Amino acid sequence: MMHLPIAVHRYRFWIMGATGILAVAAGWALLAHGGKANPNETFIVQRGEFLDVLQFRGEIKAMKAVSISAPGNAGDLQIVRIAADGSKVSAGDVVVEFDASRTQQSLAQGRSTLKSAQAEIDQMRAQGQLTEETDTTALTKAGYDVTVAQLDASKGEILSAIEGAEARLKVVDSEQAQRQAEVQLGSDKKLNTAILTGKRQASNKARYDEQRLEHALNSMTVKAPMDGVISLTPVWHNGSVGPFKAGDRTWSGAPIAELPDAKSLRVAARVDETERGGLSVGQQVTLQMDAISDRQFTGHIEHIGTIASTDFSGGWPFPRNFDLQITFDQTDSRIKPGMTAQITVILNRVPNAISVPAQAIFTRSGRMVVYVWKGKHYEERLIQVEKRSRDRALISSGLAPGECVALKEPK
Repeated sequence: MMHLPIAVHRYRFWIMGATGILAVAAGWALLAHGGKANPNETFIVQRGEFLDVLQFRGEIKAMKAVSISAPGNAGDLQIVRIAADGSKVSAGDVVVEFDASRTQQSLAQGRSTLKSAQAEIDQMRAQGQLTEETDTTALTKAGYDVTVAQLDASKGEILSAIEGAEARLKVVDSEQAQRQAEVQLGSDKKLNTAILTGKRQASNKARYDEQRLEHALNSMTVKAPMDGVISLTPVWHNGSVGPFKAGDRTWSGAPIAELPDAKSLRVAARVDETERGGLSVGQQVTLQMDAISDRQFTGHIEHIGTIASTDFSGGWPFPRNFDLQITFDQTDSRIKPGMTAQITVILNRVPNAISVPAQAIFTRSGRMVVYVWKGKHYEERLIQVEKRSRDRALISSGLAPGECVALKEPK
Protein backbone atom coordinates (compact mmCIF):
# COMPACT_ATOMS: atom_id res chain seq x y z
CA MET A 1 0.00 0.00 0.00
CA MET A 2 1.76 3.31 -1.10
CA HIS A 3 0.55 6.82 -0.05
CA LEU A 4 2.24 10.11 -0.65
CA PRO A 5 3.23 11.89 2.63
CA ILE A 6 1.22 14.95 3.58
CA ALA A 7 2.40 17.89 5.61
CA VAL A 8 0.90 17.84 9.07
CA HIS A 9 -0.20 21.27 10.23
CA ARG A 10 -1.27 21.66 13.84
CA TYR A 11 -2.08 24.50 16.13
CA ARG A 12 -3.85 25.31 19.32
CA PHE A 13 -6.54 27.85 19.71
CA TRP A 14 -9.14 28.85 22.23
CA ILE A 15 -12.82 28.90 21.30
CA MET A 16 -15.10 31.36 23.00
CA GLY A 17 -18.71 30.39 23.78
CA ALA A 18 -21.80 31.86 22.18
CA THR A 19 -21.95 34.46 24.93
CA GLY A 20 -18.74 35.98 23.63
CA ILE A 21 -20.28 36.51 20.20
CA LEU A 22 -23.29 38.16 21.80
CA ALA A 23 -20.91 40.34 23.79
CA VAL A 24 -19.30 41.65 20.61
CA ALA A 25 -22.69 42.54 19.17
CA ALA A 26 -23.71 44.23 22.42
CA GLY A 27 -20.46 46.18 22.45
CA TRP A 28 -21.07 47.52 18.96
CA ALA A 29 -24.48 48.73 20.04
CA LEU A 30 -23.16 50.44 23.17
CA LEU A 31 -20.30 52.16 21.39
CA ALA A 32 -22.57 53.30 18.59
CA HIS A 33 -24.76 55.18 21.10
CA GLY A 34 -22.35 56.48 23.75
CA GLY A 35 -18.71 56.39 22.69
CA LYS A 36 -16.36 57.39 19.98
CA ALA A 37 -14.31 54.18 19.85
CA ASN A 38 -14.42 52.33 16.56
CA PRO A 39 -16.39 49.09 17.18
CA ASN A 40 -14.34 47.37 14.49
CA GLU A 41 -11.23 47.95 16.60
CA THR A 42 -12.63 47.00 20.02
CA PHE A 43 -13.83 43.95 21.92
CA ILE A 44 -16.41 43.79 24.73
CA VAL A 45 -15.31 41.51 27.59
CA GLN A 46 -17.89 38.89 28.57
CA ARG A 47 -17.90 35.69 30.58
CA GLY A 48 -18.47 32.37 28.78
CA GLU A 49 -17.26 28.79 28.41
CA PHE A 50 -13.68 28.57 27.29
CA LEU A 51 -12.47 25.51 25.33
CA ASP A 52 -8.86 24.40 25.24
CA VAL A 53 -8.75 22.78 21.78
CA LEU A 54 -5.99 20.97 19.91
CA GLN A 55 -6.24 20.61 16.15
CA PHE A 56 -4.06 18.67 13.73
CA ARG A 57 -4.42 16.81 10.45
CA GLY A 58 -4.38 13.14 9.58
CA GLU A 59 -4.82 10.70 6.72
CA ILE A 60 -7.19 7.75 6.36
CA LYS A 61 -5.33 4.45 6.15
CA ALA A 62 -6.39 0.81 6.11
CA MET A 63 -4.60 -1.34 8.65
CA LYS A 64 -5.62 -4.43 6.65
CA ALA A 65 -5.95 -4.58 2.87
CA VAL A 66 -5.77 -7.13 0.05
CA SER A 67 -3.31 -6.18 -2.67
CA ILE A 68 -4.31 -6.77 -6.29
CA SER A 69 -1.51 -6.95 -8.84
CA ALA A 70 -0.83 -8.02 -12.40
CA PRO A 71 -0.18 -11.77 -12.82
CA GLY A 72 3.41 -12.89 -12.48
CA ASN A 73 5.41 -14.53 -15.27
CA ALA A 74 3.02 -13.18 -17.89
CA GLY A 75 5.35 -10.73 -19.61
CA ASP A 76 4.11 -7.47 -21.09
CA LEU A 77 0.40 -6.91 -20.41
CA GLN A 78 -2.29 -4.50 -21.54
CA ILE A 79 -5.30 -3.56 -19.45
CA VAL A 80 -8.64 -4.06 -21.22
CA ARG A 81 -10.86 -2.81 -18.39
CA ILE A 82 -10.42 -1.82 -14.77
CA ALA A 83 -12.78 -0.91 -11.94
CA ALA A 84 -13.13 2.79 -11.15
CA ASP A 85 -11.31 4.18 -8.15
CA GLY A 86 -13.66 4.24 -5.16
CA SER A 87 -16.20 1.90 -6.73
CA LYS A 88 -17.92 -0.73 -4.60
CA VAL A 89 -17.32 -4.37 -5.49
CA SER A 90 -18.63 -7.66 -4.20
CA ALA A 91 -16.66 -10.87 -3.87
CA GLY A 92 -16.24 -12.32 -7.37
CA ASP A 93 -16.65 -9.04 -9.26
CA VAL A 94 -14.02 -8.28 -11.93
CA VAL A 95 -11.47 -5.71 -10.74
CA VAL A 96 -9.11 -5.72 -13.73
CA GLU A 97 -9.00 -7.63 -17.01
CA PHE A 98 -5.92 -7.95 -19.21
CA ASP A 99 -5.65 -8.69 -22.93
CA ALA A 100 -5.42 -12.49 -23.16
CA SER A 101 -4.88 -12.87 -26.94
CA ARG A 102 -1.10 -13.43 -26.72
CA THR A 103 -1.50 -15.86 -23.83
CA GLN A 104 -4.18 -17.79 -25.74
CA GLN A 105 -1.87 -18.03 -28.76
CA SER A 106 1.03 -19.21 -26.61
CA LEU A 107 -1.24 -21.76 -24.93
CA ALA A 108 -2.35 -23.15 -28.30
CA GLN A 109 1.30 -23.52 -29.34
CA GLY A 110 2.13 -25.14 -26.02
CA ARG A 111 -0.67 -27.67 -26.37
CA SER A 112 0.52 -28.50 -29.89
CA THR A 113 4.07 -29.00 -28.58
CA LEU A 114 2.74 -31.29 -25.84
CA LYS A 115 0.86 -33.43 -28.37
CA SER A 116 3.98 -33.69 -30.56
CA ALA A 117 6.10 -34.68 -27.57
CA GLN A 118 3.59 -37.36 -26.57
CA ALA A 119 3.50 -38.68 -30.14
CA GLU A 120 7.30 -38.89 -30.22
CA ILE A 121 7.23 -40.83 -26.97
CA ASP A 122 4.74 -43.33 -28.38
CA GLN A 123 6.78 -43.66 -31.57
CA MET A 124 10.03 -44.09 -29.66
CA ARG A 125 8.47 -46.67 -27.36
CA ALA A 126 7.22 -48.71 -30.36
CA GLN A 127 10.53 -48.40 -32.20
CA GLY A 128 12.50 -49.38 -29.12
CA GLN A 129 10.27 -52.38 -28.54
CA LEU A 130 10.82 -53.52 -32.15
CA THR A 131 14.59 -53.12 -31.85
CA GLU A 132 14.71 -55.08 -28.61
CA GLU A 133 12.58 -57.85 -30.12
CA THR A 134 14.96 -58.04 -33.09
CA ASP A 135 17.96 -58.18 -30.77
CA THR A 136 16.27 -60.82 -28.63
CA THR A 137 15.59 -62.94 -31.73
CA ALA A 138 19.23 -62.60 -32.81
CA LEU A 139 20.39 -63.60 -29.33
CA THR A 140 18.12 -66.65 -29.36
CA LYS A 141 19.43 -67.70 -32.75
CA ALA A 142 23.03 -67.21 -31.57
CA GLY A 143 22.33 -69.45 -28.59
CA TYR A 144 20.89 -72.08 -30.92
CA ASP A 145 23.97 -71.86 -33.16
CA VAL A 146 26.21 -72.39 -30.13
CA THR A 147 24.25 -75.50 -29.16
CA VAL A 148 24.49 -76.92 -32.67
CA ALA A 149 28.21 -76.16 -32.86
CA GLN A 150 28.81 -77.82 -29.51
CA LEU A 151 26.95 -80.96 -30.68
CA ASP A 152 29.05 -81.10 -33.84
CA ALA A 153 32.24 -80.65 -31.82
CA SER A 154 31.25 -83.55 -29.55
CA LYS A 155 31.62 -85.90 -32.54
CA GLY A 156 35.35 -85.26 -32.64
CA GLU A 157 36.19 -88.90 -31.79
CA ILE A 158 34.59 -90.19 -34.93
CA LEU A 159 35.63 -87.30 -37.18
CA SER A 160 38.94 -86.58 -38.73
CA ALA A 161 41.32 -84.16 -37.05
CA ILE A 162 40.56 -81.49 -39.58
CA GLU A 163 36.82 -81.82 -39.22
CA GLY A 164 37.13 -81.79 -35.43
CA ALA A 165 39.18 -78.58 -35.51
CA GLU A 166 36.60 -76.96 -37.78
CA ALA A 167 33.81 -77.98 -35.44
CA ARG A 168 35.63 -76.46 -32.46
CA LEU A 169 36.16 -73.19 -34.38
CA LYS A 170 32.45 -73.09 -35.13
CA VAL A 171 31.77 -73.35 -31.41
CA VAL A 172 34.08 -70.43 -30.72
CA ASP A 173 32.49 -68.35 -33.49
CA SER A 174 28.99 -69.18 -32.29
CA GLU A 175 29.83 -68.22 -28.69
CA GLN A 176 31.37 -64.95 -29.92
CA ALA A 177 28.21 -64.20 -31.95
CA GLN A 178 26.11 -64.97 -28.88
CA ARG A 179 28.11 -62.54 -26.75
CA GLN A 180 27.81 -59.87 -29.44
CA ALA A 181 24.05 -60.42 -29.58
CA GLU A 182 23.85 -60.02 -25.78
CA VAL A 183 25.91 -56.82 -25.90
CA GLN A 184 23.78 -55.45 -28.73
CA LEU A 185 20.55 -56.15 -26.83
CA GLY A 186 21.85 -54.43 -23.68
CA SER A 187 23.17 -51.46 -25.67
CA ASP A 188 19.92 -51.00 -27.55
CA LYS A 189 17.94 -51.19 -24.28
CA LYS A 190 20.10 -48.45 -22.70
CA LEU A 191 19.87 -46.31 -25.84
CA ASN A 192 16.11 -46.71 -26.03
CA THR A 193 15.79 -45.88 -22.32
CA ALA A 194 17.94 -42.75 -22.69
CA ILE A 195 16.05 -41.52 -25.75
CA LEU A 196 12.71 -42.25 -24.10
CA THR A 197 13.80 -40.39 -20.96
CA GLY A 198 14.69 -37.32 -23.04
CA LYS A 199 11.34 -37.48 -24.82
CA ARG A 200 9.54 -37.73 -21.51
CA GLN A 201 11.46 -34.74 -20.14
CA ALA A 202 10.46 -32.72 -23.18
CA SER A 203 6.87 -33.86 -22.68
CA ASN A 204 6.97 -32.90 -18.99
CA LYS A 205 8.31 -29.46 -19.87
CA ALA A 206 5.59 -29.00 -22.48
CA ARG A 207 2.97 -30.08 -19.90
CA TYR A 208 4.42 -27.64 -17.34
CA ASP A 209 4.35 -24.83 -19.92
CA GLU A 210 0.75 -25.69 -20.73
CA GLN A 211 -0.26 -25.59 -17.06
CA ARG A 212 1.64 -22.32 -16.55
CA LEU A 213 -0.08 -20.73 -19.55
CA GLU A 214 -3.47 -22.02 -18.42
CA HIS A 215 -2.86 -20.43 -15.02
CA ALA A 216 -1.72 -17.21 -16.73
CA LEU A 217 -4.83 -17.24 -18.90
CA ASN A 218 -7.05 -17.65 -15.87
CA SER A 219 -5.21 -14.82 -14.12
CA MET A 220 -5.89 -12.42 -17.01
CA THR A 221 -9.15 -11.67 -15.18
CA VAL A 222 -8.60 -10.65 -11.55
CA LYS A 223 -11.66 -10.78 -9.32
CA ALA A 224 -12.34 -9.26 -5.92
CA PRO A 225 -11.73 -11.78 -3.12
CA MET A 226 -14.19 -9.99 -0.81
CA ASP A 227 -16.65 -7.11 -0.62
CA GLY A 228 -15.14 -3.65 -0.39
CA VAL A 229 -14.26 -0.37 -2.08
CA ILE A 230 -11.53 -0.32 -4.74
CA SER A 231 -8.53 1.92 -4.12
CA LEU A 232 -6.35 2.15 -7.24
CA THR A 233 -2.62 2.25 -6.49
CA PRO A 234 -0.59 5.21 -7.85
CA VAL A 235 2.41 3.86 -9.78
CA TRP A 236 5.16 5.54 -11.77
CA HIS A 237 4.44 4.77 -15.43
CA ASN A 238 4.28 6.67 -18.71
CA GLY A 239 6.44 9.43 -17.22
CA SER A 240 4.22 10.28 -14.24
CA VAL A 241 2.74 8.87 -11.05
CA GLY A 242 -0.87 7.75 -11.16
CA PRO A 243 -3.14 4.71 -11.20
CA PHE A 244 -3.41 2.49 -14.26
CA LYS A 245 -6.36 2.90 -16.62
CA ALA A 246 -7.87 0.93 -19.49
CA GLY A 247 -5.47 0.76 -22.45
CA ASP A 248 -2.30 1.15 -20.34
CA ARG A 249 0.49 -1.40 -20.66
CA THR A 250 1.92 -2.86 -17.50
CA TRP A 251 4.34 -5.55 -16.39
CA SER A 252 4.19 -8.81 -14.48
CA GLY A 253 3.51 -8.31 -10.79
CA ALA A 254 2.80 -4.56 -11.12
CA PRO A 255 0.63 -3.21 -8.25
CA ILE A 256 -2.84 -2.38 -9.55
CA ALA A 257 -5.18 -1.72 -6.62
CA GLU A 258 -5.95 -2.42 -2.99
CA LEU A 259 -9.14 -3.67 -1.45
CA PRO A 260 -9.03 -2.32 2.09
CA ASP A 261 -10.94 -3.93 4.90
CA ALA A 262 -13.52 -1.28 5.85
CA LYS A 263 -13.40 -2.44 9.46
CA SER A 264 -9.69 -1.63 9.63
CA LEU A 265 -9.89 2.01 8.46
CA ARG A 266 -8.10 4.36 10.84
CA VAL A 267 -7.01 8.00 10.88
CA ALA A 268 -3.22 8.12 11.08
CA ALA A 269 -1.58 11.31 12.35
CA ARG A 270 1.55 12.58 14.07
CA VAL A 271 1.76 14.85 17.12
CA ASP A 272 4.73 16.50 18.80
CA GLU A 273 5.76 15.97 22.40
CA THR A 274 3.94 18.99 23.82
CA GLU A 275 0.68 17.88 22.21
CA ARG A 276 1.11 14.24 23.19
CA GLY A 277 1.10 15.19 26.86
CA GLY A 278 -2.55 16.27 26.64
CA LEU A 279 -3.72 13.17 24.77
CA SER A 280 -4.62 9.72 26.03
CA VAL A 281 -5.91 6.43 24.65
CA GLY A 282 -9.70 6.40 24.55
CA GLN A 283 -10.00 10.19 24.35
CA GLN A 284 -12.89 11.42 22.18
CA VAL A 285 -12.15 13.40 19.01
CA THR A 286 -14.12 15.10 16.25
CA LEU A 287 -13.25 14.32 12.61
CA GLN A 288 -14.04 16.44 9.59
CA MET A 289 -13.17 14.80 6.25
CA ASP A 290 -12.00 17.27 3.62
CA ALA A 291 -13.84 15.25 0.95
CA ILE A 292 -17.04 14.76 3.00
CA SER A 293 -18.18 18.24 3.95
CA ASP A 294 -21.79 17.36 4.74
CA ARG A 295 -21.06 15.18 7.74
CA GLN A 296 -18.93 15.36 10.87
CA PHE A 297 -17.65 12.18 12.50
CA THR A 298 -16.59 11.30 16.00
CA GLY A 299 -13.99 8.83 17.10
CA HIS A 300 -11.55 8.03 19.84
CA ILE A 301 -7.79 7.67 20.13
CA GLU A 302 -6.88 4.00 19.75
CA HIS A 303 -3.10 4.17 19.88
CA ILE A 304 -0.36 6.67 20.77
CA GLY A 305 3.25 5.86 19.99
CA THR A 306 5.58 5.55 22.96
CA ILE A 307 8.77 6.41 21.04
CA ALA A 308 9.22 9.51 18.89
CA SER A 309 10.30 9.05 15.28
CA THR A 310 11.54 11.45 12.63
CA ASP A 311 8.88 12.98 10.40
CA PHE A 312 10.57 13.53 7.02
CA SER A 313 7.46 15.29 5.66
CA GLY A 314 7.57 18.04 8.29
CA GLY A 315 10.24 20.26 6.71
CA TRP A 316 13.79 21.05 7.79
CA PRO A 317 14.87 20.51 10.46
CA PHE A 318 12.91 17.26 10.48
CA PRO A 319 10.77 17.11 13.62
CA ARG A 320 10.56 14.09 15.86
CA ASN A 321 7.02 13.29 16.89
CA PHE A 322 4.67 10.46 17.83
CA ASP A 323 2.40 8.27 15.72
CA LEU A 324 -1.28 8.42 16.51
CA GLN A 325 -4.20 6.23 15.39
CA ILE A 326 -7.87 7.15 15.68
CA THR A 327 -10.79 4.80 15.14
CA PHE A 328 -14.22 5.90 13.88
CA ASP A 329 -17.39 5.72 15.94
CA GLN A 330 -19.51 5.74 12.75
CA THR A 331 -19.23 4.15 9.32
CA ASP A 332 -19.74 5.71 5.91
CA SER A 333 -19.19 4.07 2.52
CA ARG A 334 -17.64 7.32 1.27
CA ILE A 335 -14.65 7.03 3.61
CA LYS A 336 -11.67 5.81 1.60
CA PRO A 337 -7.93 5.41 2.22
CA GLY A 338 -5.93 8.49 1.25
CA MET A 339 -8.54 10.99 2.39
CA THR A 340 -7.36 13.74 4.74
CA ALA A 341 -9.14 14.85 7.88
CA GLN A 342 -9.12 17.71 10.35
CA ILE A 343 -8.90 16.31 13.88
CA THR A 344 -10.20 18.30 16.83
CA VAL A 345 -9.61 17.31 20.45
CA ILE A 346 -11.07 19.26 23.41
CA LEU A 347 -8.35 19.14 26.05
CA ASN A 348 -10.09 21.23 28.71
CA ARG A 349 -13.26 23.23 29.34
CA VAL A 350 -13.14 26.37 31.48
CA PRO A 351 -16.66 27.55 32.43
CA ASN A 352 -17.54 31.17 33.25
CA ALA A 353 -14.17 32.41 31.99
CA ILE A 354 -12.95 35.79 30.74
CA SER A 355 -10.95 35.76 27.52
CA VAL A 356 -9.84 38.30 24.93
CA PRO A 357 -8.36 38.05 21.44
CA ALA A 358 -4.57 37.83 21.41
CA GLN A 359 -4.29 41.11 19.49
CA ALA A 360 -5.88 42.96 22.45
CA ILE A 361 -2.82 42.26 24.63
CA PHE A 362 0.30 44.46 24.44
CA THR A 363 3.66 44.34 26.18
CA ARG A 364 4.94 47.40 28.01
CA SER A 365 8.22 47.25 29.94
CA GLY A 366 7.95 43.49 30.17
CA ARG A 367 4.38 43.60 31.45
CA MET A 368 1.19 42.54 29.67
CA VAL A 369 -1.41 45.26 29.40
CA VAL A 370 -4.70 46.04 27.67
CA TYR A 371 -6.26 49.38 26.75
CA VAL A 372 -9.71 49.82 28.29
CA TRP A 373 -12.11 52.40 26.83
CA LYS A 374 -13.22 54.98 29.43
CA GLY A 375 -15.82 56.93 27.47
CA LYS A 376 -13.46 59.46 25.86
CA HIS A 377 -10.05 57.83 26.00
CA TYR A 378 -8.24 54.52 26.54
CA GLU A 379 -6.71 53.59 29.89
CA GLU A 380 -3.68 51.29 30.07
CA ARG A 381 -4.29 48.44 32.53
CA LEU A 382 -2.07 45.62 33.79
CA ILE A 383 -3.53 42.11 33.39
CA GLN A 384 -2.61 38.53 34.29
CA VAL A 385 -2.75 35.95 31.50
CA GLU A 386 -3.37 32.39 32.68
CA LYS A 387 -2.98 30.73 29.28
CA ARG A 388 -2.01 31.97 25.86
CA SER A 389 -2.76 30.46 22.48
CA ARG A 390 -2.38 31.35 18.84
CA ASP A 391 -5.32 33.77 18.71
CA ARG A 392 -6.80 34.06 22.22
CA ALA A 393 -5.77 34.43 25.85
CA LEU A 394 -7.44 33.42 29.12
CA ILE A 395 -7.40 36.31 31.62
CA SER A 396 -7.12 35.52 35.33
CA SER A 397 -7.22 39.16 36.62
CA GLY A 398 -7.35 42.77 35.42
CA LEU A 399 -10.58 42.76 33.39
CA ALA A 400 -14.27 42.66 34.22
CA PRO A 401 -17.28 41.67 32.09
CA GLY A 402 -18.72 44.55 30.06
CA GLU A 403 -15.43 46.43 29.67
CA CYS A 404 -14.33 47.42 26.17
CA VAL A 405 -10.72 46.79 25.14
CA ALA A 406 -8.83 47.98 22.07
CA LEU A 407 -7.77 45.48 19.38
CA LYS A 408 -5.21 47.94 18.07
CA GLU A 409 -2.77 50.06 20.00
CA PRO A 410 -4.38 53.52 20.57
CA LYS A 411 -2.62 56.45 18.99
